[in-house]
Amino acid sequence: MTIINSHLYKKCKKFMTKPDSIIFDMDGTLWDAVDTYAGSWNIVFKELNIDRTIPREELAKMVGWEGKKVLEAIMPDYDEETRQSIYTRVNEVRRELLPKNGGMLYDGVKDGLEQLAGKYQLFIVSNCAKGIIRLFMDWAGINEHIIDEIAYGINYMPKNHNIKMLIERHNLQNPVYVGDTDGDAEQSRLAGIPFVFVSYGFGETDNHDLRFDSFTDFTEYFMKLV
Repeated sequence: MTIINSHLYKKCKKFMTKPDSIIFDMDGTLWDAVDTYAGSWNIVFKELNIDRTIPREELAKMVGWEGKKVLEAIMPDYDEETRQSIYTRVNEVRRELLPKNGGMLYDGVKDGLEQLAGKYQLFIVSNCAKGIIRLFMDWAGINEHIIDEIAYGINYMPKNHNIKMLIERHNLQNPVYVGDTDGDAEQSRLAGIPFVFVSYGFGETDNHDLRFDSFTDFTEYFMKLV
């Protein structure tokens, strides 16, 4: 199902006709790895004898947040230095778990990316730690379709900054950003590019130019654009 925000139609008519590139969010847009992410936290808490367990439901609400905000929510009673130390260990464990446990690739993503790569330049920008995007790409077998990626953990900058970095680095003329949260929408606006919302992820928003209920619908729509 495709929904176009009518009041934004004129503003984004050009992008709906001929974008040259697609920048994807990762978690909630391309896959769901919340179980593995929660597992990495819980392993570290056990290692450190911290009486804390993070269930999937709690962590899922934080998907897409910048790292600092996540740490404040998960460890409100710790100072910033301690939080960062624990988070460093969490990401070490996460990098060990992801190649083995992976996550759930959403229906249509692998085939869709293969099709889209023949028509668009494809990128990923995510609020994750350094190296996680590449581990996802390796696990999913999509390396050949993704031209470049930037994670929050590379420079600790918000998505709009990293989206702009990709635009400048690759001289993109008409990119769009695809994500699953209102935060993704806000960052797209700050970056000055249209936002495509996928409703099957972790969030909800009305602040979109296009909305799709499956990755297959998304792929079909963009493959038909001329």
